[in-house]
Amino acid sequence: MWWRIIFISLAYVLLAAHFLRFGQMPLAITCVMLPWLLLLKNNIITRVIQLGLIVATVMVWGVSTYQYIDMRITMHEPWHTLAIIMGSVIAFSLFASYCFNGLVNPPRAKNCLFR
Repeated sequence: MWWRIIFISLAYVLLAAHFLRFGQMPLAITCVMLPWLLLLKNNIITRVIQLGLIVATVMVWGVSTYQYIDMRITMHEPWHTLAIIMGSVIAFSLFASYCFNGLVNPPRAKNCLFR
């Protein structure tokens, strides 16, 4: 289970590095600190952090990929390598968000409302 937390932490550190590159220190610090909330072992907190990683993947990496590729095409420069790299970053972040599924504890009671 420890490897799941490493993937999740690396995905958030990668996101923090992106924010840090543009001088957005509060967002970078938030991204670095969010995986520490996994120590609380609460299903709701885990799902919120998972949803945050999915939204960040789509809103940050997806938009950045589109903008960078558009800029490269406009300047008549090669963009295929950039697309492969950014696609790999998106795939890694989505895989890290998938790793959250093993961290959520199943309900203990048989007649639990949230199965």
